[in-house]
Amino acid sequence: MDLNFNKNEDHNKLLSAALRQKLVKVKLGGGKSRIEKHHAKGKMTARERIEYLLDPKTKNIEIAAFAGDKMYIEHGGCPSGGVVVKIGYVSGKQCVIVANDATVKAGAWFPITGKKNLRAQEISIENKLPIIYLVDSAGVYLPLQDEIFPDKEHFGRIFRNNAVMSSMGITQISAVMGSCVAGGAYLPIMSDEALIVDKTGSIFLAGSYLVKAAIGESIDNETLGGASTHCEISGVTDYKSKDDKDALDTIKKIFSKIGDYDKAGYNREEPLKPKEDPKELFGILPKSRAEQYDMLEIIKRIVDDSLFEEYKKEYGKTILTGYARIDGWAVGIIANQRTLVKTKSGEMQFGGVIYSDSADKATRFIANCNQKKIPLVFLQDVTGFMVGSKSEHGGIIKDGAKMVNAVSNSVVPKFTIIIGNSYGAGNYAMCGKAYDPRLIVAWPSAELAVMSGNSAAKVLLQIEAASLKKQGKEITPEVEKELYDRIKARYDEQVSPYYAASRVWTDAVINPLDTRTWISMGIEAANHSPIEKKFNLGLIQV
Repeated sequence: MDLNFNKNEDHNKLLSAALRQKLVKVKLGGGKSRIEKHHAKGKMTARERIEYLLDPKTKNIEIAAFAGDKMYIEHGGCPSGGVVVKIGYVSGKQCVIVANDATVKAGAWFPITGKKNLRAQEISIENKLPIIYLVDSAGVYLPLQDEIFPDKEHFGRIFRNNAVMSSMGITQISAVMGSCVAGGAYLPIMSDEALIVDKTGSIFLAGSYLVKAAIGESIDNETLGGASTHCEISGVTDYKSKDDKDALDTIKKIFSKIGDYDKAGYNREEPLKPKEDPKELFGILPKSRAEQYDMLEIIKRIVDDSLFEEYKKEYGKTILTGYARIDGWAVGIIANQRTLVKTKSGEMQFGGVIYSDSADKATRFIANCNQKKIPLVFLQDVTGFMVGSKSEHGGIIKDGAKMVNAVSNSVVPKFTIIIGNSYGAGNYAMCGKAYDPRLIVAWPSAELAVMSGNSAAKVLLQIEAASLKKQGKEITPEVEKELYDRIKARYDEQVSPYYAASRVWTDAVINPLDTRTWISMGIEAANHSPIEKKFNLGLIQV
């Protein structure tokens, strides 16, 4: 190993260590004191509930752990969006679990909470995965009600999805383990089966104070909508549980009796570990975004037995395409090659840039994988499409459009891993969030933006400097540097993978060593949902 490898390794391991530290903080939810108060009521926290529910010694992945990160500061913050979402196994069945975190504003719904809940349901719908709701929420966070209540992708969409999922035959189980008020009361009752915990769970459209104000009736919350009321009088809930663990045990028993699912039939063989050491990923990936590296070496440390069968190896070299296996699953990989490559004509092509031949190759490969029913994995480190007169005259827009069209109309499941750069139209062509990847995650080394921080800062500096000159102000080198540094600092914050994750533009920021787990669990989830449409490029033919 050379000195550069060691420098890269130190840098990337520090990024992964920072990720671990951030996750530790996120997992505290509303903080230790609120957790203690929660325990004092005889209740488990959202994370404790999920941990107890999941099958021991099985893998699970957490969706949008950083939702709400550094957002709503003036409202006291909303760690993890006030809700915990995981994909894991209950009684041997893969499922989605959604648990309100009542240590964060009593589990109230912020705008990002709604977005995260909708993402959980989207994953369930796309993959036809059973979903479990562990309800403990005070309802909509009123100071921000205008951002969560009335629009199409707001609070009401949750209940619409409940109805759609029911019609699709997707199992939905709800356990009311705390407050469940107002519109939120519909969620458990629109599920297939509903449980309620005695003395701590309650369901009502309006609490006792509002009832008194509205109709003058005096009644306590337990009598109004407690476990006995809904299990013995209204019939709203199906099971009364003595405590949290009893409710979770009941869910396990229900899940143990669910029948098998129709499979999409994606090919899987006995899993093999990579021959090349995955830990070397930290040394291969450069510290500097300007440095080149061979993406093939990254792929070898992700795929089974480090075997990658390249498709069109000598053509369109700034994108690598080929077949491999990840945890036994057959996959088609499309990856940006961030190194200077030489074409047969002797032309040098810049790494991380998509050229016409690269786009053409990727389009054909996507079509092949759809023909063979092979899931697609996109490894992003892309600065965009090639610009300039030669590219424009060569039809880069047309070839890029074909690639975007193929990604858009692909019917096999897609998974996107953002390793480095994810800039401009390159993000789109390489299956960014707008193109429906089943899962999209970023390594700590990732950046998502229209363009790089340096490029954007230079453009914005020119605009701001021109504006100041019009006002008659002198732009000295010192003033220019101060302006540039301020602009770049602001832009760099926005391109951070954590900025994207906080807004649920990605599903997670992950340790590179967890990449295989995310892809494998994602394909297993997708295997629950047989393909019902045919791949069709429409008017834009390959």
